[in-house]
This record gives sequence, structure tokens and C-alpha cells, in this order.
Amino acid sequence: MARAIHARFVVTADGPPVSDGAIVEDADGWIVDLGPAAEILPRHAGADVVRVEGIVLPGLVNAHTHLELSALAGRVPAGLGFVAWVDRLMRARAEVDDDEASRGADAAVDELRAFGTAAVGEVTNTGMAEGALARAGMYACIFHEVFGLRRTADRGPPTVSSGRRIRVPCAHAVHTTHPDVVRRIATEARASGRRTSIHLAEHPGERLAIEEGAGPMAAWIAARSALPAGEILWPRRPLFDVADELGLLAPHVLLVHLTDARPDEIRRVTRGGAPVVLCPRSNLWIEGATPPVEALLRAGVVPALGTDSLASNASLDVLEEAATLARRFPDLRADLLVEMATRAGADALGFPHLGRIARGTRPGLLAVEAPISADPARFLLDHVDLPRAWVSAP
Repeated sequence: MARAIHARFVVTADGPPVSDGAIVEDADGWIVDLGPAAEILPRHAGADVVRVEGIVLPGLVNAHTHLELSALAGRVPAGLGFVAWVDRLMRARAEVDDDEASRGADAAVDELRAFGTAAVGEVTNTGMAEGALARAGMYACIFHEVFGLRRTADRGPPTVSSGRRIRVPCAHAVHTTHPDVVRRIATEARASGRRTSIHLAEHPGERLAIEEGAGPMAAWIAARSALPAGEILWPRRPLFDVADELGLLAPHVLLVHLTDARPDEIRRVTRGGAPVVLCPRSNLWIEGATPPVEALLRAGVVPALGTDSLASNASLDVLEEAATLARRFPDLRADLLVEMATRAGADALGFPHLGRIARGTRPGLLAVEAPISADPARFLLDHVDLPRAWVSAP
């Protein structure tokens, strides 16, 4: 039987908000009609009606996170800079046993659902969160991350698609994974029609290592690599030239962070069509840096948003990422920021039926009950602490 949700505002992430709007779902939860309630409700007179005295929006999409690091919450201080942060991260991770790490991942999935998250891009070394994601019924691209500067580095498990979860290999970063492995993963993702993911231009030390073979990141890798120093062959060429040659500036590769990207490099990303995922609170936590969101938007890129891990963030609420950008860039359109936390993430991960409220989609619907008279997207970002309740599951 059809069901109608009648709300003061519907934030669609697919166009302007609908004031006094109504959404009609079929018996399986797919949206079959949407528009002003005065038009929609008479067309579906037999439908059950759910009234929301506030805002309805699509389920959120956290396009980049590391749930298996959730037990490290509060164990890695902010403001260390990347190399010192990753040192502390590795020491803290070694102190956590598998049971504690698993409980942390389970609790993190519960937190994601409570925030209203319909889908995630989970980057993992162990697959620890897969069971919890399955039990929660959450959509997930599970990126099994590969490290190692040897040509024979493990390329990760094969691509698997099972219901709401897709598992694919991904390279950690250009400076931490052998270029042949990076290229092979990108090529196989393109051939299979799947996405893969890579951290790129996250911090200045990455660029310095690739372009000059110098700096704290290069020294850190040399000190911990099993390879003799002479066998670590840094490209000593521009970072984005290397990324392009490896097949990374392409529609099937999620480029995560880009905090250190320059305007000409952002234009190259636009030309290549690669989706971008920003993690602003993580970048602020580690390096005190903000990603170049304005430059990306000027170049025609609407980035997705992710929280990264609880080792570099206070929560897994992707709407708080949008609110953080709203506070730092007050001229940005609020509806566009909400789109980054919903539709842009769904598009980046390859879930076109999620992230937006439109006919033919099933995004999961969230309700925020609150008195509001105008600009619902801005209200959401200004009141990100208000509870969100699932009206309809994705």
C-alpha cells in the first residue's frame, strides 16, 4: 500500500526544497510522486499519511571513513601534523586487541545509523566492519586498502558484489603503494565498472616525497620500509602528473582529501571527471588545514563528504562536515552543502537510487522535527545537533 509523508519542508538534494511538500512511496519504499502537498495528496487519496512538523531529507552518505579505527577515539590528539599523527595512530592501534577493535566498529555502525547514514565508503585493512554493516542493512563500498612499495605488494581481495555491499581493492596513496600496484588496481576497477579510491594530496609532505624524495614523510617511510633506502625510487615529478599517468584522474577513482591541491591541479581533476571526497574535520584535526572547497566548486566539482576515522574526528556525522564548511565558508549555498552530504556521496560511490528525493529513488528518509519557516537547508546546518529519525529505511 502506498504511503505519503507530508512535511513542512522537503529538502530533496535534487533541486530546490519543497515547501509544504509531500512524498509518496510504493509498498516497497520507492518514491513514486513528489511535490506540493496540495497537488500530491489528492492524487493519492487512499495512501496512509505520515505528518512531519519540520524537515524531511534523504539519508546521508559518508563517502570516506575507517570504521575499524573507531576504538581509537580519544587516543590520538589533534594538532600533531600528519607524520606525528600517524606515528601516534600506529602505536595506539597496536595497543587495541581484536575484540576491542571489533566492538568499536560495531558501535560506530550504530552511530552512523543514529545520525541517519544510508551508505558509506569504508576503507579497511581487515574487513572488520563488514558484518556490522550487513546487520544494519547499510549500503557500503568497502575499499580493501593496499600498502607497500614492493612491486609484488598484495593487491587486496578480488572484487565482490553482494546485495548492498561491494568490496573492491584500493591503493592507500601514491607515496605509500608501488606504482605498478596502483596502476593495476585502477585499471581493474575501470574494466570491472567499479569504483576504487585513493588518498591524494592530503598533506604537503606527500607532495614533497613524490616530487623531491625529501621531507618528513619520505624520511618516515624510509625509516620504516623493509626496502633498502636505494630501492625506494621517488618519481621526482609533479604529484598530479604521476597520478594522471597511473590512471587516477578518472571517473572510477574517488580522490580523497585534495587538501594540498592547487588550482591548476583541480582543473585537471575536473577534466578527468574523478569524483572528489573531502574530509574537512579530519584535515583540521591533523594539520589545521581546510580543503579547497571553493576552488573545487568554481571548477565545476561538487565534492562528496566523509568523516575519515574517529582517530581524527569527534564523530561520524557527515552532516557535521557540511556544517563545518558552512561556518568556514558562510557564502556557500546551504542546499549545496547538504547535497555534498547526500547526493554527491551516493553518486561518488555508485548508488544512484540513494542520496536524493526524486521519483524512482529509494534514499531512506530522515525527519527533523522543528518549527521552521524558511531556508530548511540552512536550518539543518545551523542545528546539526537536533535529532534525526528514520521515516523510511533505504
